[in-house]
This record gives sequence, C-alpha cells and structure tokens, in this order.
Amino acid sequence: MQLIQPDAAVRDAQGGNKENTMIRIYNTLTRRKEDFVPIKDGRVSMYVCGPTVYNYIHIGNARPMIVFDTVRRYFLYKGYKVDYVSNFTDVDDKIIREANEEGKTAKEVADFYIAECKKDMESMNIMPATANPQATQEIDGMISMIETLIEKGSAYVAKDGTVYYRTRSFPGYGKLSHKNIDDLEAGHRDIKVTGDDKEDYLDFVLWKPKKEGEPSWQSPWCDGRPGWHIECSVMSRKYLGDTIDIHAGGEDLIFPHHENEIAQSEVANGVPFAHYWMHNGFLNIDNKKMSKSLGNFLLVREILKRYNGDVLRFFMLQAQYRSPLNYSEDLMESAKNGLIRIRTCGDRLKDLIASASEMEMSEEEDELLDTTKEYVEKFEDAMDDDFNTADAIAAIFELVKFANTSLDSDSSTQMLMAVFEKLERMMGVLGLQFTIDHDDLDSHVEELIEKRQQARKDKDFALADKIRDDLLNEGIELMDTRDGVKWKRI
Repeated sequence: MQLIQPDAAVRDAQGGNKENTMIRIYNTLTRRKEDFVPIKDGRVSMYVCGPTVYNYIHIGNARPMIVFDTVRRYFLYKGYKVDYVSNFTDVDDKIIREANEEGKTAKEVADFYIAECKKDMESMNIMPATANPQATQEIDGMISMIETLIEKGSAYVAKDGTVYYRTRSFPGYGKLSHKNIDDLEAGHRDIKVTGDDKEDYLDFVLWKPKKEGEPSWQSPWCDGRPGWHIECSVMSRKYLGDTIDIHAGGEDLIFPHHENEIAQSEVANGVPFAHYWMHNGFLNIDNKKMSKSLGNFLLVREILKRYNGDVLRFFMLQAQYRSPLNYSEDLMESAKNGLIRIRTCGDRLKDLIASASEMEMSEEEDELLDTTKEYVEKFEDAMDDDFNTADAIAAIFELVKFANTSLDSDSSTQMLMAVFEKLERMMGVLGLQFTIDHDDLDSHVEELIEKRQQARKDKDFALADKIRDDLLNEGIELMDTRDGVKWKRI
C-alpha cells in the first residue's frame, strides 16, 4: 500500500495556514470545547496511549490509532509541526501469561507483536510516530520518578518492597474523571490493589516485587517491575517535556489510568501534565460490547483479510470520534461503497485530465471554481470543530457531486486539476488515498451485477433498477448485451 505522506496534506497553501481559523478541542478535563493554544507557537506535542502487545491488535485498538493519526494530519494541514509519541506497553501480566503459554520470554512475545502491530498500522495508513517508546526501555526514568514521589511524601514503600502512591496526597485527584474521591470506594472497587501494607484502599502501585518466572529489574526497593500508570508519565516527560499540549486515548483510559498519570506527574514535575485531554468513544460489535466470551472479538488482521485498510479507516471516520461507534458487516459494506464512489470520481477526473484539450480556465470556469471554496470551507469548519470527520466527509461528498455534475470532456485541464487537487488534499487529511483500487472496484461491481441479475429473476424489478441507479451514481454504467451484462466507468 502506498502511504500518503504528511506533505501531501499540506502542499497546497489553500487551507494550510494555521492562522486561518482556530481549532477547537473538546477537553475531557473541563468538559467543554476550548480554543487550541499550543505551548510553543506553531508546534504541537501529542502523547497517545498505545496498546499492550500480547496479541494482534483488535478493532478497539484501531479506533484511537486512526482517530488521533487524523488529528495529527489536520494539525499538519494547518501548518503546525507535530511531535507525536505513542508507546508500547511491553511488560504486563497478559504478556507474561502469553509467554508462559507459548514457552517464550516476555520480550520475545512483545517484540513479535510490536512488529505485527506496526504492519497493521501501515495497512491502515497510520503515519509513523515521532517516537514509539517501550516501557522496558525506560525503567531508569521510572525509578527516578518514583524516588522523587517518595521524597515529596506522595509515595511510600511497603514491607515487601511494593511502592504505592498516596492518592489522597494529591488534592486534584478526580479532576479528569470528575469523580469525588470519597465516593470511589463504593462505586469503583476496580482501582483497589491488594496489599496488607497499603495505607489507603485508593493507593495504587508504582513498583511491584517480582514473582517467580517474571521479568524484573533492580530497584532501591526490590527486584521487580513498574506499575502500568508510571510508565506513560515517564515516557511522556522524556520525549515531550513536563507539560504537553495533548494527551489522548480511549474513553476507557480516563479512569483510573489517566487520572493516576495526572496525580503522579503533576506532583513529580510540579507543573500541569497536559493542557488538553482527548478521548475517543467506545466501539461495539453488532451493538454489543466486544469480548472474547461473546465470540465477537475482532482482530484488525482478520478484518484486513476481507477489506482494504482504507475501508476500515473510512468506516471509523464516518462518526465523530467522541461518539460511540458500532461495527457491523453492513456498515463496513456501506463504507466500502462510499469510498468507491469518491474514488470513482477521482478516476473519472484523471481520465478527463488526460484527454482535455483546453489548458487554461475560461472566465465561466473561474467563477465556477470559486463556488467550490464553500466545500473546502465546510470541510475545514468541520475539522476545526473538534475534528468532526463525519461532517468533513459530508463536505467531500458534496464536492464529489459537484465534480460529477459540473465537469465533463469540455472542461479545461486547469479546472479539472484544481478540483482533483482539492479532493485529493481533503482525502489526504483523512489519511485516505484518492486513487481507485481496481481489484476492489471490480469485485464490488460484479457483486452488485449478480444481485441485480438475481433480482430480475425474482421479478423484483424495483431492486434491479435501484442497483443500476446506485451504480450510475457511482459513475458506473451497466449495459445489457447478448453476451451478458457489461459495465464501464463514465
């Protein structure tokens, strides 16, 4: 798959100036949309929590990858430089369990699935991060931050060498999840960590003693390994600084993971951790929560056997990122058809460009092209409004309709190229290729022709006509001949 590089999204000056309009972000911390003002002018620092690598990534992992890659692309489109860091959690109980089952080391398991994750990310056209730190490579930094927390009285060492964070020592605990610390015991028992020497049920682990057969590292307290929350605090600080612009991840990470990150980071660093917190909504499968027990646990690798990675990406972006999203085969087919419709327009424009006789625009075309600015403005307005990709895609479809109805073989090369480049640029912001995959197109059309033929046999002529009309709207003309049904792009 040929990847769209960031410069493809920003190469045209139109819409590529960060001074044009203000981007507004819904901040989980304040529960409202806020104007984005970076710490450093013209530069954005983003930290996105990555997967725990004990298996191939699932579709739930894919949503934040796609969503925040698109956020990054839009910042690039607006002229910002983006420092984008996303980690791999490569030491965890699940990794250790998988290693024991496979008869391998935890490192062998983690390294294998990191490599496979990167393959899946490439298939979904996820831009490589500025840095992909791994927890096991940052142990010294974690020990250093824990020592700082102990010195400041916000952490303590239990008899067995476990180090706990004193949750109540941080006055702002609960400010991200908007939970009252005194109400947490009854409603959120999942944050409890067993331990005889804990001072408070709310205290969470910063460092834990090793168990037999587990990977471990030396520390001032015991041979062991870090708790989950301290990992991201340290990696974010090392690669982006004490305070960052945006911290992002799935909605399920708000509490306790991100809440605990804030508590330990702000005490250790003495400054706010992140100015903007972004979280994508949950993803369900056929209106049910994804789980292995329900048999609806979908790996990206399995989906990519049936669909191009762009189809999965287009499906994900058809919903605003904070909204819940439901995955189904019907919705994926709809996304596939929508993407083909856009790309068919692109192919038609390329054919027209190749055969156009007039190079320069006429005055009438110049006026007509001026009307297309409204579609670009709608696209940018949608993306400026908390990265509303659903409305941005609607703007793309409006421009596609304009191209299909207003441009033809009499159009000039300059006019055709101007519209083509607008569409290509907008698709690039979404991380989508504006080129047709002819294998996908062929199978899509042949499948619909087969359904139309069956409808005619069943005397369901209304359905047969609808299929013909739908294909025509996609730029595909059907021709009934003695040798069967033929088709061509128009």
